[in-house]
Amino acid sequence: MKRFKGIVAIMTLAAIICSSTAACAEENAFRDTFQSAFYGGAVGALVGAALLVFAKKPADHLDYMGFGAAAGVLVGTAYGVGKASRALASIDNGSVKIAMPTVIPDLVESPSTKQTVMSWRADILRGTFN
Repeated sequence: MKRFKGIVAIMTLAAIICSSTAACAEENAFRDTFQSAFYGGAVGALVGAALLVFAKKPADHLDYMGFGAAAGVLVGTAYGVGKASRALASIDNGSVKIAMPTVIPDLVESPSTKQTVMSWRADILRGTFN
C-alpha cells in the first residue's frame, strides 16, 4: 500500500509539473487542471464507494474508495492537461506566446485498408487572425 501511495504521489507531481508548462501560456490552465483532478478524485471515490455494495464484507474493502479516488485524480489530471493543450508557438492579436507543445495521441482509419493506426501529433503553430 505504501508503494502504491508513492506511485500515485509521483504521478500526481509529474502531472502538475507537466501542466505547469502550459500555465505560462494561459493563466487559468493550472487552475482548470487542478479542478479537473479534484473533481475526478471526488467522482472516483464515489464510484469506489458504490462498488462496496457488491462486496461480501464491505468493511473489509474500504480501500476501494481510495483506489477509486486515486484513479479519478489521474484521469482528471490527464483530462485537464489534454484540455489545456498548447502549441509550441501561439499567435494571439499580434503577440507571440511560446509554450511546451502537448503530444496528443490520435486514431486514424485508412479508407482503403480499413485498418486503424495510432499516430501522435503535436501542434507547432496556432493562431487567430483578424
